[in-house]
Amino acid sequence: MEFFLLVIIALCAGVIGSVVGLGGGVILVPATLFIGNNLGYIPNITPQSVVGLSVIMMIFIGLSSTLSYMKSKTVDYKSGLIFFIGSIPGTMVGAWINKGLDLPSFNLYFGIWLIILSFILLVRDKLKPISWFVDNGIKREFIEPDGTKQIYGYPIWFAILLTFVVGLTSGLFGIGGGSLLVPAMLLLFQFPPHVAVATSMFMVFLTSLANSASHIYLGNVPWIYTLPVIIGAYIGAKIGAALNKKMKSETLVIALRIILLLLGIRSILDGLF
Repeated sequence: MEFFLLVIIALCAGVIGSVVGLGGGVILVPATLFIGNNLGYIPNITPQSVVGLSVIMMIFIGLSSTLSYMKSKTVDYKSGLIFFIGSIPGTMVGAWINKGLDLPSFNLYFGIWLIILSFILLVRDKLKPISWFVDNGIKREFIEPDGTKQIYGYPIWFAILLTFVVGLTSGLFGIGGGSLLVPAMLLLFQFPPHVAVATSMFMVFLTSLANSASHIYLGNVPWIYTLPVIIGAYIGAKIGAALNKKMKSETLVIALRIILLLLGIRSILDGLF
């Protein structure tokens, strides 16, 4: 039964993560902890093992999404590699912090983080883009299908600092980091939306490789559960990438921020009581 539930959870995580560029861990981690600890389908699941499982899943969500976005030529590889440089040490620090958390502490901090992410998703469309980062950094351009040229950019030092924080949260909580990176790419660096999501998923793929190496070294990956998660995530990411090309993601973002808020409150309550 637990394998079937993990396939369904990973499928949903793949779809949602790929459409909005989050990576999917924000769905897998709380859902797996719930079926493991509250429903008893995965005995002795720990914060460390569920984060290890999530980072393995995100490799395949990132890979599947990136392959799909490559066909539409919306991945900014140069920016993705620059962002990756900052995220590597961040994932290592996050994984090291994670090993010292018990379940109540993890639930409390993870719940607080989910509520912060929900707030970021709530306000990101109400904030105005800031041109300073584009004006004072390297500039990139993207040609829309209709021939319109979009200029965006960022200071490399700030991008590396930002992605260190993204990597740290990824290593600590097993989430993709796109929840921070995508709004920053849109508001600060003025990326075109589809380029932001596609490049975020490319960075999720690269970061997850480094992140998984840390968690494998620490013995955090429950290998018996990886196969159903990989299958569900890979298929879900393909579906999500296809939906991203055909739909506005705002409806899904509205639903996601409500879900994150509810999951965050529940996780905090589990951590406190």
